[in-house]
Amino acid sequence: MRKIGIIGDGNVGAAVAHQLIISHDADDLALFDINEAKVKADALDFEDAMANLPYHVNITVNDYSQLKDAQVLISTLGKISLITGPDAPKNDRFAELRYSRKAIRGVCENIKKSGFNGVIIVVSNPCDVITALYQAETGLPKQQVMGTGTLLDSARMQRIVASKLGVDPRSVSGYNLGEHGNSQFTAWSTVRVLGRPFTQIAADKHLDLSELEDEARKGGFTVASGKHYTNYGVAAAAVRIADAVESDSHQVLPVSNWRKDEGVYMSYPAVIGRAGILDGTDGVARIDLPLTDEEKSKLAQSAKFIKEKVAGSKSEA
Repeated sequence: MRKIGIIGDGNVGAAVAHQLIISHDADDLALFDINEAKVKADALDFEDAMANLPYHVNITVNDYSQLKDAQVLISTLGKISLITGPDAPKNDRFAELRYSRKAIRGVCENIKKSGFNGVIIVVSNPCDVITALYQAETGLPKQQVMGTGTLLDSARMQRIVASKLGVDPRSVSGYNLGEHGNSQFTAWSTVRVLGRPFTQIAADKHLDLSELEDEARKGGFTVASGKHYTNYGVAAAAVRIADAVESDSHQVLPVSNWRKDEGVYMSYPAVIGRAGILDGTDGVARIDLPLTDEEKSKLAQSAKFIKEKVAGSKSEA
């Protein structure tokens, strides 16, 4: 039995639920939202769809007792209008922090009361800070709490590089690292296209790496400028991580995970399995990228930025 909970039934939460249902990545879905009319309506809409789907999924609404035997809990709660609304600061995911920080307190109390002991995947913005707060508020082991982080930003980089070269994004490998936000960067030393270092290809084709990196960094805001939110890309990222957990795949993904050396949650490739982040203590090798000195410096700067934001959030609480 694969049971997944989703906290927040907005644009992202509904997209996550829809993908889980149509791909049959869950047998049971527990949906939660403060807008009970909306979440009940979506649950009914999903059930109406099942007569025309090859799979059945059991759905419950706002029942935290369902989390006791859930393997995965995905947090998509937030208030996107704080980022994309007419009075919102430009390109700043931290505009949601005050709302999200307050919202997760009651949620985490209910999570603890339910007896949940699975893996939490955080989509909520600002992702790295909220991931840290979820871990602190629930008291779950750090390896059981992670964020989607730069998995989505890396996908945006893959799309951009692929479009320049006329190949499928899946033919591009490599990572964006650090914060899921403005201090992230593309680690170009990790990027390969059809097995060849992209830095060599870029030099041959006179491509500007800084322009490509900036386009990837701003990708979410580009999407949001057209429809005032993002949902499909990040939903796919969340479902991919959930599948890695449920299937115990030991897949390497750039997610927001606790980095002991930096003392902060941030995105860096990690091995993901049923226990969450596999950090080497269970026989699985820890990932250590051979970054350039410049990339190491950027990673340290991003870690410092996140750490300051986490400290500020806790002091304001």
